[in-house]
Amino acid sequence: MIELLSPAGSMEALRAAVQNGADAVYLGYDQFNARMNAKNFSADELQEAIVYCHVRGVAVHLTLNTLVADREMARAADVIRLAATLGVDAFIVQDIGMVQLCREIAPNVAVHASTQMSIHSLEGVVAAAELGCSRVVLSRELPREEIAAICRRSPIEIEVFVHGALCMCYSGQCYLSGVIGRRSGNRGQCAQPCRLPYGYGRFDQNRYPLSLKDNCLIEYLRDLERMGVASLKIEGRMKRPEYVAVVTKAYRAALNGKRVTQADMEELERVFSRQGFTQGYYLGQKGPEMFGTRQEGEDAKELFAAARATYENGEAQLVPVHFYAMLQAGRPAQLAVQDDLGNVCKTVGPEPEPAVYHALTREDLESRLAKTGGTPYRCASVKTALGGDVQLPASAINAMRRDVLAQLTAQRGRVKPARLHPYNALAPYDGMTGEPQLTVSVRSASQITARMLALRPTVLYVPLAEILANPDLPGRLGVETQLAAVLPRVTWSGEDRQLAAQLREVYALGVRQLLVGNLGQLKIAKAAGFAVRGDFGLNIYNSRSMQYLRAQGVDSQLLSFELTLPQIRDISKAVPSEVLVYGRLPLMLMENCVIKNRTGTCACDAGVTKLVDRMGEEFPIVKDGGSCRNVLLNGKKLYLLDKLAAFRGMGLWALRLSFTTENAGEVDKVLADWVRGGTFEPGSYTRGLYQRGVE
Repeated sequence: MIELLSPAGSMEALRAAVQNGADAVYLGYDQFNARMNAKNFSADELQEAIVYCHVRGVAVHLTLNTLVADREMARAADVIRLAATLGVDAFIVQDIGMVQLCREIAPNVAVHASTQMSIHSLEGVVAAAELGCSRVVLSRELPREEIAAICRRSPIEIEVFVHGALCMCYSGQCYLSGVIGRRSGNRGQCAQPCRLPYGYGRFDQNRYPLSLKDNCLIEYLRDLERMGVASLKIEGRMKRPEYVAVVTKAYRAALNGKRVTQADMEELERVFSRQGFTQGYYLGQKGPEMFGTRQEGEDAKELFAAARATYENGEAQLVPVHFYAMLQAGRPAQLAVQDDLGNVCKTVGPEPEPAVYHALTREDLESRLAKTGGTPYRCASVKTALGGDVQLPASAINAMRRDVLAQLTAQRGRVKPARLHPYNALAPYDGMTGEPQLTVSVRSASQITARMLALRPTVLYVPLAEILANPDLPGRLGVETQLAAVLPRVTWSGEDRQLAAQLREVYALGVRQLLVGNLGQLKIAKAAGFAVRGDFGLNIYNSRSMQYLRAQGVDSQLLSFELTLPQIRDISKAVPSEVLVYGRLPLMLMENCVIKNRTGTCACDAGVTKLVDRMGEEFPIVKDGGSCRNVLLNGKKLYLLDKLAAFRGMGLWALRLSFTTENAGEVDKVLADWVRGGTFEPGSYTRGLYQRGVE
């Protein structure tokens, strides 16, 4: 049966979810979750929540879906150990290293790959399975054809978001909040700058080109069930409990076969919407109609009051139970109860007395046992054995019923012993010695200048499409420079055939290395016979992640540019490590084309479009190489060429220069400055996050 998974940002929201039909809830504890601004749960509340849910047959998934630094690993291990001890059913994880830590510390607790892991292909799902995940939460941008194709061949469970907020950027690939405001979305502190107004070319307070409407797939649940989706996820750990109640109730009713009416949709909109809902990604109908902002809607006091009543006024009696009663003269009364999990609880009562006036009937006994109000239990059946004309006071029958149900509650809430292992810090790798080497990435072949080639960078990263468009490029490089083809940051399963053909073509040109930005591409590259280098999209933040890449045979890895210098120093360089020291940082990777939404036509190659915020900052938008996806770049260039000494002695293999919007002349100015040691003033620039870090 398909699972309905609801958010729980507080204990009240958790009760709202459970009493309105959720099969599972997801919640946060401590610092390692993607909604740090939610109330989240204390240790005592987490224990209470797990018992409350398990008694009512509801699973509890704990969100550990942030990037974790080395100095935080011991604390993360404590959280994993506590949660496993309390009986949590699954961990939802973003960080590759955290997946490994969960498997090491609590191997009997399931691990689900968060949507923050940016898995959008069958290859990514398979990679997650090999990593140790039993479920993948797919990227929200996928259309139904892609979801269906993945489900058909997936070795593990698939979870899909069906309701709630949509991010403009692929989850796990958004750095907008972190770079411009130090509040990292990958660390659970997103300030949602995408919900603010922007203009094209100049600021426009009435335009919201990055603010998507909320997703609503309530009319497509049977589609998803037929595909083989295991879990339907409602977004909303930051939402109020009444929202959780209304949305969960609506989706439970739809799953139970209720036809979705216009009144149902209006109720969902009243509880929360951004000028309505969208199904654009699911239906493959991207465009400007998917965008909206939060509006002051009509007064929803009555709706909220009705929603609160569903979880404040008694129990929904979700758990079916079966009673077995035996009353015979001369023997103590006996009562047993059995639940849907096979638990059996028994009690004995007083000895029935011979009936004087009215003998106890089967109907009387069944009616008394069926009065389970105020408990989580619903009487599904009663089997009785009455011996002779006997009577037993109603108070005695009630006491026996309360006794067996109390036993059952204790039994259902009992935590199975967790299989736990101690935390062991990793042995360090020394990393590289000597001066870091130079690597260069370009967005266009026109940026590859004679000066660049004369510098003999160790690796030159060029988009796959650019190499195919310039087949002479491999022959232009000296023997000291290796050419690595950069894959598009997102490749769906439906694009596999085209990508495979392109890889064969580029291999025939002599290219033997690929730069990959997600787990699925790592599998594709290895299967095609290429050496693999890892890009920033893998979000490498700690030594355990590096250890995994080493085991996968990755030749080098660009570390997250959200790391501080001490955190970079901490990471064991199990894989030769790069750090970005120049270029426009990629802030968002967007499936919904910002350029086309404005012009109505595909115009990615017609020049650079810029979004302008309320402070006058300009953010260039460029095409992600070889794909129809946009990248929003930072308005200021990262510039550290005069600070390179800070990276010495860290065991780094290379420092990377990234060229995006620069023309050939601008490229050469930067390269000359590299040689001079940082004397060029680049204009508007940033030092990045290496010193100040992110929250």
